[in-house]
Amino acid sequence: MSANLTLILASASPRRRELLTQLGLPFTVAVAEVTEHEDPTTAPRAMVRHNAALKADWVSVRHPEAWVLGADTTVFLDGHALNKPRDTAEARAMLQRLSGRTHTVFTGLALRHQASGYHDEAGETSTVTFHPLTDEVISDYLARVHTLDKAGGYGIQEHGTMLVAGHTGSFSNIVGLPLEATKQILTKAGLLP
Repeated sequence: MSANLTLILASASPRRRELLTQLGLPFTVAVAEVTEHEDPTTAPRAMVRHNAALKADWVSVRHPEAWVLGADTTVFLDGHALNKPRDTAEARAMLQRLSGRTHTVFTGLALRHQASGYHDEAGETSTVTFHPLTDEVISDYLARVHTLDKAGGYGIQEHGTMLVAGHTGSFSNIVGLPLEATKQILTKAGLLP
């Protein structure tokens, strides 16, 4: 990326910041002040793409010369999205629902450059299988990990072995930013070699 190009990550997630750093691009962070669409009955792939675009568009309008990357992740089980829990009780209920089962993690990506009118979108899907969880394991996990900012009420990268028996697909997608898809969308725009 040339020195006159700016990349902004439109996300409050510290995990997304850590992951994007791995691609070696300098970037700043601007949190989009938007209300995300979180209807649990909405098709998850559509919901995360909509929310990623919503975030990227909001920041892009305010920084028209910058490249803006938005992302959104949700957990999907039994036809419903499990977004960020409102409180510990809801996080516990989500972990109980996920116990011993396989769920899908969807992430949507949106890249915008307001000044040129450039826009692109992508998505990634992974699956995660949980061990059967006892109430004691769930309580121990909730005591160790702040879960209220995590879709599905868990983070695979934080004491994930307590919960997760296995996964398929992109591990970084499960964390919240699929690195391969992110690299592809940035390379396609000419931001990465």
